[in-house]
Amino acid sequence: MAFSTTLSIEDTTATITLIGELDASTAPDFKAEIEKAAAKKVKSLVLMMEKLDYMASAGLRVLIYTKQKMGADTDIYVVKPQEMVLETLEKTGFDQSVIVVDNPPQIEKV
Repeated sequence: MAFSTTLSIEDTTATITLIGELDASTAPDFKAEIEKAAAKKVKSLVLMMEKLDYMASAGLRVLIYTKQKMGADTDIYVVKPQEMVLETLEKTGFDQSVIVVDNPPQIEKV
């Protein structure tokens, strides 16, 4: 399956929707969206993962990079990860570094 990612920014929240398979060949696309979000100095990063079917170690590396790039003041939400993706996050302990939720958070208005 192909991979696609879209970024939208509203107020202090960036939302990235991930669809398909996140692996070594598609991780740079995800990383590019992270770079754009980080440049806007958002307070919340929402990763919509409901349609992300698979995440390889390259995708996990981008998530670790994301946590470092966004900084401690940015909350990172992982929304509705599929079971296989959630298992990857749990097995690596990365689920402790993000906020895993079933619904996206309310966007904070400035």
